[in-house]
Amino acid sequence: MLLKPDCIPCILKMSASAIRNLTDDEGVLKDLTIRILQIPALQGREWNIPSPEVIKGVMTVINEAFKTNDPFQGLKAEQNRKGLELYPTLKQMVKASADPLFTAAKMAVMGNFIDLMISDRSIEPAKTLEQDLNSLSISERVFQGFKEKLQKANLLLYIGDNSGEVVFDKVLLETIKEVMDTEIVFAVRGEPALNDVTMKEAKQVGLDDLVRLVDNGQKEPVPGTMLANCSDEFRRLFHQADLVVSKGGGNFDTLDEEKDHTANITFMLLAKCHPYCQYFQTQMYQPIMANVFH
Repeated sequence: MLLKPDCIPCILKMSASAIRNLTDDEGVLKDLTIRILQIPALQGREWNIPSPEVIKGVMTVINEAFKTNDPFQGLKAEQNRKGLELYPTLKQMVKASADPLFTAAKMAVMGNFIDLMISDRSIEPAKTLEQDLNSLSISERVFQGFKEKLQKANLLLYIGDNSGEVVFDKVLLETIKEVMDTEIVFAVRGEPALNDVTMKEAKQVGLDDLVRLVDNGQKEPVPGTMLANCSDEFRRLFHQADLVVSKGGGNFDTLDEEKDHTANITFMLLAKCHPYCQYFQTQMYQPIMANVFH
């Protein structure tokens, strides 16, 4: 999905929230905001790019200002810690359900609420998760399409999104491995971007003991997956996989624009903004599972 007018205030709001996670200095916030506002897309002068590419420019400004390529590593560790606190509850909810795979898949989508883009939304994870699992739904028809493709897959490429959320992904991957003999590769960001999961955060939650881990090979702080910038290994996996699971909005925005491929993709994300609601014909904060099969 290319940049929409709604994306500009959303990215600016995210930028201010992200910077406030790093400093209380109002002067620094103002100075960095001035620099961020020089990005052409945030002035409405460039529309033919997805929002993760714009956020790459924001991250470059922040990284330079704080002299680090991973300014949110503390936040990511905290999100993973909170996710791991929920892990026993998540496992119990899946185990007790009538359809563990369906519950785990729905849970993985709901894990997408852990996101800097909505960091000012007051959330009690355990309470919110229980309420959402009971009150929200994903399409049974779409889930069955995903399940059928998964059952036939020899290779699943699972593209991760946020820290903390990766614990929810772990529960789904464990559930898949319990019932299917499928090779699973979990992909992380090649470079830190916002609170997205890198190799470090994936290992923090024990994914390396469960599945094979790869990074996407991108050398810039892009919170998405731009195939042209990914490594040969990642692109080979992407094209060889029988099924690709793409988590989160950043991966959707970038992969939705990748038209020259024949990959079977299941997108899993939450409808966090009007453009997503319009695109998927759903309401705000509804879980989305969408199959694009060839």
